[in-house]
Amino acid sequence: MPAPRAAIERGVARAWAAVERFAFAPASAAPLAVLRIGLASVLLVQAGMVAPALFELYGRSGILQTPLLDAHGGPGFVRLGWLIDRLATLGIGEGPIIVAVGASYVLALAALLAGWHTRVAAAGAWFSHLMLMMTADSTNYGVDQFANIFLFYLMWMPAGAALSLDRRLGRAPVGPTSSARLALRVVQIHLCIVYLTGGLGKALGEQWWNGDAIWRTLNLPDYRQYDFTWLARYPWLAVVAGWTVLFIECGYPLMIWPRRTRRLWVAATVALHVGIAVFMGLSVFGAIMAVLTISAFAVRANPPESMLSETDAPRGEGATSAPQELHGPARHHGVRLAPGTRG
Repeated sequence: MPAPRAAIERGVARAWAAVERFAFAPASAAPLAVLRIGLASVLLVQAGMVAPALFELYGRSGILQTPLLDAHGGPGFVRLGWLIDRLATLGIGEGPIIVAVGASYVLALAALLAGWHTRVAAAGAWFSHLMLMMTADSTNYGVDQFANIFLFYLMWMPAGAALSLDRRLGRAPVGPTSSARLALRVVQIHLCIVYLTGGLGKALGEQWWNGDAIWRTLNLPDYRQYDFTWLARYPWLAVVAGWTVLFIECGYPLMIWPRRTRRLWVAATVALHVGIAVFMGLSVFGAIMAVLTISAFAVRANPPESMLSETDAPRGEGATSAPQELHGPARHHGVRLAPGTRG
């Protein structure tokens, strides 16, 4: 075999091995469990905030009357109006249907929080959340889109394999799995794309460079929580704040992966969303975005050291030994941990 061809094949083999280590090396389901618990908790709080205005938001005699509600609702049949029209032939009124969908949503979130029949609970929460979103489409904003996307992800992820009733009842896989690693990578890459596109979108305009976006955000009636008119005397503070937001968001996909900068970027990102919650009043949005970054990058994904034999334990960042064989419960699943894999 010609030497160049052999070199190419070795390079391809090494590249594929790196892809396998990155995407499929067995990982703990703990980050996915934190995502499940955090997302369900925040959405339950949001549901409690929305409950007093349930009929005003989703009823046909609420803030938007029937024609407007239907006109401004999302496209497709996944809407309360469609369900109300179909069940009206059975003599079921609008009120019980709205209450039933709302109750189903809350019960599904509670089951998701506890990790009881996790995938079914995620599917129920996702579908009922989608139906409510499509019904009152004009009231949606970014947090609703993110919540629905990650509820959909949880339908397919092994998020019930840790910190759950499913795990306690023996319905979830024991030990690290390749599916948990792949699911975690999906979440991580999704967040990197979101922050990069968001940061670049802001950077294309002047408002975030000259501080105008910060000024408007803090002083517009829709978001104003405190009196920040004093910023007019210190415009450089708004400029620094705008640059900081650009730095955090554009740097997210570069700085969140290396171990040396990961904790700093997680802390900076969480601080950014705490600021959004406090100074803009978008508490649900800030909480959900913080949960996403913490679960994806701050929770250990590698198997605990107790699952490795003392002789097979990783020997440091530069370890290049053969794959370590897991002991204990994971051994019965034939799981092996690729060397040098990091969460």
